[in-house]
Amino acid sequence: MKKYLSFFRLRFAMGLQYRTAAFAGIVTQFAWGFMEIMIFRAFYQSDAAAFPMSFAATASYIWLQQAFLAFFDAWMLENDIFDSIVNGNIAYELCRPISIYNMWFSRSIATRLSRAVLRCFPVLIVAALIPHPYGISAPASPLHFLLFVITLILGLAVTVAFCLLIYVLTFFTISPQGIRMIFTSTVEFLAGGIIPLPFFPEKVQKIMELLPFASMQNVALRIYSASMRFSEMKKAILLQVFWLVIITAAGKLLCSLAEKRISIQGG
Repeated sequence: MKKYLSFFRLRFAMGLQYRTAAFAGIVTQFAWGFMEIMIFRAFYQSDAAAFPMSFAATASYIWLQQAFLAFFDAWMLENDIFDSIVNGNIAYELCRPISIYNMWFSRSIATRLSRAVLRCFPVLIVAALIPHPYGISAPASPLHFLLFVITLILGLAVTVAFCLLIYVLTFFTISPQGIRMIFTSTVEFLAGGIIPLPFFPEKVQKIMELLPFASMQNVALRIYSASMRFSEMKKAILLQVFWLVIITAAGKLLCSLAEKRISIQGG
Protein backbone atom coordinates (compact mmCIF):
# COMPACT_ATOMS: atom_id res chain seq x y z
CA MET A 1 0.00 0.00 0.00
CA LYS A 2 2.87 2.42 0.78
CA LYS A 3 4.16 2.03 -2.77
CA TYR A 4 0.87 3.12 -4.28
CA LEU A 5 0.51 6.00 -1.82
CA SER A 6 3.93 7.18 -2.99
CA PHE A 7 2.74 7.10 -6.60
CA PHE A 8 -0.35 9.04 -5.51
CA ARG A 9 1.65 11.74 -3.69
CA LEU A 10 4.13 12.18 -6.55
CA ARG A 11 1.41 12.44 -9.17
CA PHE A 12 -0.70 14.77 -7.04
CA ALA A 13 2.26 17.11 -6.44
CA MET A 14 3.08 17.06 -10.15
CA GLY A 15 -0.51 17.91 -11.08
CA LEU A 16 -0.55 20.94 -8.75
CA GLN A 17 2.32 22.50 -10.72
CA TYR A 18 0.23 23.15 -13.82
CA ARG A 19 -1.36 26.37 -12.58
CA THR A 20 -1.39 28.12 -15.97
CA ALA A 21 -3.24 25.19 -17.54
CA ALA A 22 -5.64 25.25 -14.59
CA PHE A 23 -6.36 28.96 -15.10
CA ALA A 24 -7.06 28.37 -18.81
CA GLY A 25 -9.32 25.48 -17.85
CA ILE A 26 -11.26 27.62 -15.36
CA VAL A 27 -11.92 30.30 -17.99
CA THR A 28 -13.08 27.64 -20.45
CA GLN A 29 -15.36 26.02 -17.86
CA PHE A 30 -16.96 29.38 -16.96
CA ALA A 31 -17.63 30.10 -20.63
CA TRP A 32 -19.02 26.63 -21.25
CA GLY A 33 -21.13 26.70 -18.08
CA PHE A 34 -22.71 30.08 -18.92
CA MET A 35 -23.40 28.91 -22.47
CA GLU A 36 -25.14 25.74 -21.31
CA ILE A 37 -27.23 27.61 -18.74
CA MET A 38 -28.36 30.17 -21.32
CA ILE A 39 -29.32 27.39 -23.74
CA PHE A 40 -31.36 25.61 -21.09
CA ARG A 41 -32.91 28.93 -20.04
CA ALA A 42 -34.20 29.45 -23.55
CA PHE A 43 -35.96 26.07 -23.43
CA TYR A 44 -37.32 26.61 -19.92
CA GLN A 45 -38.91 29.93 -20.93
CA SER A 46 -41.17 28.14 -23.37
CA ASP A 47 -42.67 25.74 -20.81
CA ALA A 48 -40.81 25.23 -17.53
CA ALA A 49 -43.39 22.72 -16.25
CA ALA A 50 -42.50 20.30 -19.05
CA PHE A 51 -39.01 19.66 -17.67
CA PRO A 52 -38.19 17.01 -15.04
CA MET A 53 -35.86 19.33 -13.09
CA SER A 54 -36.36 22.92 -12.01
CA PHE A 55 -34.17 25.48 -13.75
CA ALA A 56 -32.33 26.19 -10.48
CA ALA A 57 -31.56 22.47 -10.09
CA THR A 58 -30.36 22.30 -13.69
CA ALA A 59 -28.08 25.32 -13.14
CA SER A 60 -26.62 23.69 -10.01
CA TYR A 61 -26.09 20.48 -11.99
CA ILE A 62 -24.18 22.35 -14.70
CA TRP A 63 -21.97 24.33 -12.29
CA LEU A 64 -21.08 21.22 -10.30
CA GLN A 65 -20.34 19.44 -13.57
CA GLN A 66 -17.93 22.20 -14.54
CA ALA A 67 -16.36 22.41 -11.09
CA PHE A 68 -15.61 18.68 -10.96
CA LEU A 69 -14.95 18.21 -14.66
CA ALA A 70 -11.60 16.54 -13.92
CA PHE A 71 -13.35 13.87 -11.85
CA PHE A 72 -15.70 12.58 -14.50
CA ASP A 73 -14.48 13.33 -18.02
CA ALA A 74 -13.53 10.03 -19.64
CA TRP A 75 -11.49 11.80 -22.32
CA MET A 76 -9.00 12.95 -19.66
CA LEU A 77 -6.76 9.95 -20.31
CA GLU A 78 -3.01 9.88 -19.76
CA ASN A 79 -1.17 9.73 -23.08
CA ASP A 80 2.04 8.50 -21.48
CA ILE A 81 0.30 5.27 -20.42
CA PHE A 82 -0.88 4.66 -23.98
CA ASP A 83 2.58 5.50 -25.30
CA SER A 84 4.28 3.10 -22.89
CA ILE A 85 2.04 0.27 -24.08
CA VAL A 86 2.43 1.04 -27.78
CA ASN A 87 6.21 1.66 -27.82
CA GLY A 88 7.11 -1.12 -25.41
CA ASN A 89 8.28 0.97 -22.46
CA ILE A 90 5.70 -0.90 -20.39
CA ALA A 91 8.49 -3.49 -19.97
CA TYR A 92 10.13 -1.21 -17.39
CA GLU A 93 6.89 -1.16 -15.37
CA LEU A 94 6.61 -4.95 -15.56
CA CYS A 95 10.06 -5.27 -13.97
CA ARG A 96 8.90 -3.48 -10.84
CA PRO A 97 7.57 -5.53 -7.90
CA ILE A 98 4.19 -3.82 -8.10
CA SER A 99 0.77 -4.28 -9.64
CA ILE A 100 0.52 -2.22 -12.84
CA TYR A 101 -3.23 -1.92 -12.39
CA ASN A 102 -2.97 -0.60 -8.82
CA MET A 103 -0.22 1.81 -9.84
CA TRP A 104 -2.29 3.19 -12.72
CA PHE A 105 -5.33 3.47 -10.44
CA SER A 106 -3.47 5.47 -7.77
CA ARG A 107 -1.79 7.83 -10.25
CA SER A 108 -5.04 8.36 -12.18
CA ILE A 109 -6.89 9.26 -8.97
CA ALA A 110 -4.09 11.67 -8.04
CA THR A 111 -4.04 13.32 -11.47
CA ARG A 112 -7.78 13.94 -11.49
CA LEU A 113 -7.84 15.07 -7.87
CA SER A 114 -5.00 17.58 -8.38
CA ARG A 115 -6.73 19.07 -11.42
CA ALA A 116 -10.02 19.32 -9.56
CA VAL A 117 -8.42 20.99 -6.51
CA LEU A 118 -6.97 23.73 -8.71
CA ARG A 119 -10.19 24.36 -10.61
CA CYS A 120 -13.23 23.54 -8.47
CA PHE A 121 -13.00 26.25 -5.79
CA PRO A 122 -12.96 29.29 -8.15
CA VAL A 123 -15.88 27.84 -10.12
CA LEU A 124 -17.92 27.05 -6.99
CA ILE A 125 -17.23 30.43 -5.35
CA VAL A 126 -18.20 32.46 -8.40
CA ALA A 127 -21.23 30.23 -9.12
CA ALA A 128 -22.41 30.75 -5.52
CA LEU A 129 -22.30 34.54 -6.03
CA ILE A 130 -24.35 34.47 -9.24
CA PRO A 131 -27.98 35.49 -8.58
CA HIS A 132 -30.64 32.79 -8.26
CA PRO A 133 -31.62 30.80 -10.32
CA TYR A 134 -28.55 31.09 -12.57
CA GLY A 135 -25.99 30.25 -9.89
CA ILE A 136 -25.44 27.19 -7.75
CA SER A 137 -27.98 26.62 -4.99
CA ALA A 138 -27.25 25.27 -1.53
CA PRO A 139 -27.86 21.53 -1.02
CA ALA A 140 -31.40 20.63 0.00
CA SER A 141 -30.25 19.32 3.41
CA PRO A 142 -27.09 18.25 5.29
CA LEU A 143 -27.96 14.64 4.40
CA HIS A 144 -28.08 15.52 0.70
CA PHE A 145 -24.64 17.12 1.00
CA LEU A 146 -23.20 14.09 2.82
CA LEU A 147 -24.58 11.72 0.19
CA PHE A 148 -23.26 14.06 -2.50
CA VAL A 149 -19.72 13.77 -1.11
CA ILE A 150 -19.97 9.98 -0.83
CA THR A 151 -21.35 9.52 -4.34
CA LEU A 152 -18.83 12.03 -5.72
CA ILE A 153 -16.00 9.82 -4.44
CA LEU A 154 -17.69 6.66 -5.72
CA GLY A 155 -18.31 8.31 -9.10
CA LEU A 156 -14.64 9.28 -9.35
CA ALA A 157 -13.61 5.69 -8.57
CA VAL A 158 -16.00 4.26 -11.19
CA THR A 159 -14.72 6.72 -13.81
CA VAL A 160 -11.09 5.86 -13.09
CA ALA A 161 -11.84 2.11 -13.14
CA PHE A 162 -13.53 2.51 -16.51
CA CYS A 163 -10.60 4.51 -17.89
CA LEU A 164 -8.21 1.81 -16.68
CA LEU A 165 -10.30 -0.68 -18.62
CA ILE A 166 -9.52 1.36 -21.75
CA TYR A 167 -5.80 1.28 -20.93
CA VAL A 168 -5.86 -2.49 -20.44
CA LEU A 169 -7.77 -3.12 -23.68
CA THR A 170 -4.98 -1.27 -25.50
CA PHE A 171 -2.78 -4.32 -24.85
CA PHE A 172 -4.99 -6.28 -27.25
CA THR A 173 -5.05 -3.72 -30.09
CA ILE A 174 -2.58 -2.29 -32.59
CA SER A 175 -3.61 1.32 -31.92
CA PRO A 176 -5.54 2.77 -28.97
CA GLN A 177 -7.25 5.49 -31.03
CA GLY A 178 -10.32 3.48 -32.04
CA ILE A 179 -11.11 2.17 -28.57
CA ARG A 180 -10.38 5.56 -27.06
CA MET A 181 -12.76 7.45 -29.37
CA ILE A 182 -15.61 4.95 -29.09
CA PHE A 183 -15.49 4.57 -25.33
CA THR A 184 -15.04 8.24 -24.47
CA SER A 185 -17.84 9.35 -26.81
CA THR A 186 -20.16 6.72 -25.35
CA VAL A 187 -19.37 7.72 -21.77
CA GLU A 188 -19.81 11.44 -22.46
CA PHE A 189 -23.33 10.90 -23.79
CA LEU A 190 -24.63 8.11 -21.52
CA ALA A 191 -23.20 9.51 -18.27
CA GLY A 192 -25.17 12.76 -18.51
CA GLY A 193 -22.21 14.85 -19.59
CA ILE A 194 -24.09 16.46 -22.48
CA ILE A 195 -27.72 16.17 -21.36
CA PRO A 196 -28.73 15.25 -17.77
CA LEU A 197 -30.33 11.80 -17.73
CA PRO A 198 -33.74 13.01 -16.40
CA PHE A 199 -34.22 14.87 -19.71
CA PHE A 200 -34.31 11.61 -21.67
CA PRO A 201 -37.62 9.76 -22.30
CA GLU A 202 -38.67 7.80 -19.21
CA LYS A 203 -38.16 4.32 -20.69
CA VAL A 204 -34.75 5.26 -22.09
CA GLN A 205 -33.77 6.86 -18.79
CA LYS A 206 -34.57 3.71 -16.81
CA ILE A 207 -32.28 1.67 -19.05
CA MET A 208 -29.50 4.27 -18.95
CA GLU A 209 -29.61 4.45 -15.15
CA LEU A 210 -28.76 0.74 -14.95
CA LEU A 211 -25.64 1.14 -17.07
CA PRO A 212 -22.23 1.79 -15.47
CA PHE A 213 -22.01 5.23 -17.11
CA ALA A 214 -24.86 6.55 -14.93
CA SER A 215 -22.80 5.69 -11.84
CA MET A 216 -20.20 8.33 -12.73
CA GLN A 217 -21.33 11.96 -12.52
CA ASN A 218 -25.09 11.48 -12.78
CA VAL A 219 -25.71 10.26 -9.22
CA ALA A 220 -23.71 12.86 -7.26
CA LEU A 221 -24.91 15.86 -9.27
CA ARG A 222 -28.56 14.83 -9.09
CA ILE A 223 -28.39 14.15 -5.36
CA TYR A 224 -26.98 17.62 -4.72
CA SER A 225 -29.68 19.25 -6.84
CA ALA A 226 -32.37 17.16 -5.04
CA SER A 227 -33.72 15.71 -8.28
CA MET A 228 -33.73 12.18 -6.81
CA ARG A 229 -36.06 10.60 -4.29
CA PHE A 230 -34.46 8.78 -1.34
CA SER A 231 -35.48 5.39 -2.74
CA GLU A 232 -33.76 6.32 -6.02
CA MET A 233 -30.66 7.49 -4.12
CA LYS A 234 -30.34 4.15 -2.33
CA LYS A 235 -30.63 2.22 -5.59
CA ALA A 236 -28.17 4.53 -7.36
CA ILE A 237 -25.53 4.23 -4.60
CA LEU A 238 -25.82 0.42 -4.60
CA LEU A 239 -25.36 0.46 -8.38
CA GLN A 240 -22.26 2.64 -7.98
CA VAL A 241 -20.71 0.09 -5.60
CA PHE A 242 -21.77 -2.79 -7.85
CA TRP A 243 -20.26 -1.31 -11.01
CA LEU A 244 -17.09 -0.27 -9.19
CA VAL A 245 -16.52 -3.88 -8.09
CA ILE A 246 -17.43 -5.36 -11.50
CA ILE A 247 -15.35 -2.93 -13.61
CA THR A 248 -12.35 -3.16 -11.28
CA ALA A 249 -12.50 -6.97 -11.28
CA ALA A 250 -12.79 -7.04 -15.08
CA GLY A 251 -9.88 -4.62 -15.44
CA LYS A 252 -7.63 -6.63 -13.11
CA LEU A 253 -8.51 -9.89 -14.86
CA LEU A 254 -7.78 -8.48 -18.32
CA CYS A 255 -4.57 -6.88 -17.03
CA SER A 256 -3.44 -10.24 -15.65
CA LEU A 257 -4.18 -11.93 -18.99
CA ALA A 258 -2.36 -9.17 -20.90
CA GLU A 259 0.74 -9.47 -18.72
CA LYS A 260 0.94 -13.22 -19.42
CA ARG A 261 0.69 -12.90 -23.20
CA ILE A 262 2.46 -9.59 -23.76
CA SER A 263 5.16 -9.63 -26.43
CA ILE A 264 7.62 -6.74 -26.75
CA GLN A 265 9.72 -6.41 -29.86
CA GLY A 266 13.41 -6.86 -29.17
CA GLY A 267 13.06 -8.63 -25.81
